[in-house]
Formats: sequence, C-alpha cells, structure tokens
Amino acid sequence: MQESRIATINRKTNETDISLTINLDGTGERQIQTGIGFFDHMLSGFARHGFFDLDVSVRGDLEVDCHHTIEDTGIVLGTALREAIGDKHGIRRFGSMILPMDETLVLSAIDLSGRPYLVMDAVFTAERVGDMDTEMVREFFYAVSYAAGMNLHLKVLSGTNNHHMIEALFKAFGKALDEAVSMDPRITDVLSTKGSL
Repeated sequence: MQESRIATINRKTNETDISLTINLDGTGERQIQTGIGFFDHMLSGFARHGFFDLDVSVRGDLEVDCHHTIEDTGIVLGTALREAIGDKHGIRRFGSMILPMDETLVLSAIDLSGRPYLVMDAVFTAERVGDMDTEMVREFFYAVSYAAGMNLHLKVLSGTNNHHMIEALFKAFGKALDEAVSMDPRITDVLSTKGSL
C-alpha cells in the first residue's frame, strides 16, 4: 500500500509566519488564509483542480506590501511539495496542461527532475488584481520551482483579462502537477535513464 504523501512545513521569519500542509493524494479540500484575497483565490484554484488537500495559514507584513507574503508562501509550498513527493519512486515525473478560461489559454509543463528552472511567458497589463501585485505571479512560481526542485514552464498563449490569465496559470499548474506526481504501476523505481532524480 502506498505511503501517505503529506507534508507540513512551518517557517517563521521577521517578515512572515507560515504554516502549510499539503496532501498530494487528496480531493481538493482547502483552508487558505494569507491575508491577500486574490492570492487565496489562486491557491484555492490550484488545490481544487490539482486534487490536493491544502491548509495554509500566513501572517505577513502586509503593511509593507504583498511581496514577502506571496514569495515566502511559494518557498514553503515548494519545500512541502519536495518533502511530500519523497524519493519519486513510481511517479510519472512529467506533467502538462493546456487550459482555457474564457478568452484566455495557458500552458503549464512540469518536470520533477530535481533541477529547478522557471520559464514564464506572461505579460500583464494591470499592476494589480484585487490586492495582489501582478508582478508577484512570477515571484511566486519562481519560489515554488526552486524550493521544489522542479523545471516549470508557464506560458499565456492568448488572453486579455488579467484575472483570467493569472487564474488559468494557477489552475493549469495544479493540473500539470497532479499528473506529474501521479503514480504509474509500470514505473518500479524512478523514471530516469540515469537511475536517479
């Protein structure tokens, strides 16, 4: 029987105090409170569409701006993903999704190679959506990819509405990650010609 793939990470600095638990084999249940409404909405979409149970509680220095809260949440999420995935035995490793949302179409592709790299092609025309700076979308995914050790490609193929573009990126990321971490009975060790990841 497969061991539970759950990780809890607590991280406290002078800027943020974060507690996060993720279950890779969940159903999309979530409790998210970061103090940034739009960011909560994005994390909720990631969890629901990736079928990850996600519990996030963040107290950040929002009196400064949203930067530390969002970036540090990315670091903690990436760290939790790395821990929950474990030795990568039996996982598909790669995942991808092309996801539509109204006029928007986005691509997300993931390789859980252990080699962190982010390529993101997205241009936002608004400085903020709700109470989240749009420039923080890249910062979040950069933090996740490097803390998790994943190669992550994100691309907005078409779109004009900033809310739709960002939300589609988070949902596509969840869907692609769900595929990458899913188990395949044909993979008896790790999916690599080198024998390790």
